[in-house]
Amino acid sequence: MSSASPLPQLLLKAQADRRLKRGHLWIYSNEVDVERTPLKDFTPGQQVQVCTQQGKPLAIATLNPGGLICGRVVNRDVSHPLDKSLLVHRIKQALALREACFDKPFYRLVYGDSDLLPGLVVDRFGDYLVVQIATWGMELLKESVVAALQQCLKPTAILLRNDHSARAAEGLPEYVEAIGDVPEAAELEENGVRFLAPIATGQKTGWFYDHRDSRAMLQRLAPGKRVLDVFSYVGGWGVQAAAAGASEVICVDASEQALQWVGENAALNGVDERMSGLHGKAVAVLKDLIAQNESFDIVVLDPPAFIKRKKDQKSGEAAYRHLNELAMRLLARDGLLVSASCSMHLQRDTLVEIVRGAARHLDRHAQILHQGGQGADHPVHPAIAETDYLKAVFARVYLP
Repeated sequence: MSSASPLPQLLLKAQADRRLKRGHLWIYSNEVDVERTPLKDFTPGQQVQVCTQQGKPLAIATLNPGGLICGRVVNRDVSHPLDKSLLVHRIKQALALREACFDKPFYRLVYGDSDLLPGLVVDRFGDYLVVQIATWGMELLKESVVAALQQCLKPTAILLRNDHSARAAEGLPEYVEAIGDVPEAAELEENGVRFLAPIATGQKTGWFYDHRDSRAMLQRLAPGKRVLDVFSYVGGWGVQAAAAGASEVICVDASEQALQWVGENAALNGVDERMSGLHGKAVAVLKDLIAQNESFDIVVLDPPAFIKRKKDQKSGEAAYRHLNELAMRLLARDGLLVSASCSMHLQRDTLVEIVRGAARHLDRHAQILHQGGQGADHPVHPAIAETDYLKAVFARVYLP
């Protein structure tokens, strides 16, 4: 899109520009002056010039007229719409941050709004990139996104994993597309431990870089310990614990395929003799282990998001409480619980309260020795609370 082409205006209601002026990037449909600029007059993905009620330009945004979040700011400079040139600039900015924080090319390269590229996620696995697009605005620029990534990083191949639920919410079709020869799994290294991430068929992009720092903390605490890794996926927590010297690690997952990947990653690091897997739903497996009087020095809980929407709050918090209590019942004397949550709607203080409540219900005492969050490749946008989603509470649980 040429900067010489004037963009249509989207007028906001009176006072509706306050959040944008404070740095927020989202425009809600009820903030638009639909009498003067009806949303139905715009097409999905169209770029517009966002203006105050008086017509003063504020920013350029991409639109989804049918969404609650109907606009996402892509530039405060209203003379430059989002195009390949701006994509290259933003990707280079994102790359500079990651290269300053990590010495190897394994990280989330682009984290949506936080990198001023709303609707775009890019995970880097060395010479391979896995891309997820979640908005109409970014979907219309797909070819430019690919070209910009190729220009900035010269990857061997790019995999578009556009088969995720966020696209349905946006009204986008789902698909997977490979640009170049993409392997089933890509190798990465995290905290000195090697992994194969199933980028072609695994969850999301195939790997979850966000818990990197908390898994490093687990490595410090794992030597000589018996560890239970619940919701293990491909072994991000468990394999790192074993590599750090845990005496035994048991991984629990509802996916047999995920546990096969755990075995491969354990073998890759020479720790397969100290690792095993249990296939089944987490709650059922935990109850079986309790019935068998099993005990562990460390239990890691890293479940999927139980609270995806605000209406799930009550049931989601109940699920976290039940899970944490079951885990605590499996802890040996002075055992360590690592309780994680990727639910954006679950506040950190609420997770701490859940851990406290579960301990008291079992007449035990909890000491929080560490609280973790997302790593530097998932930077938080200070105006958008939703970008600060990850929590991990490390709690010693014991009889006082």
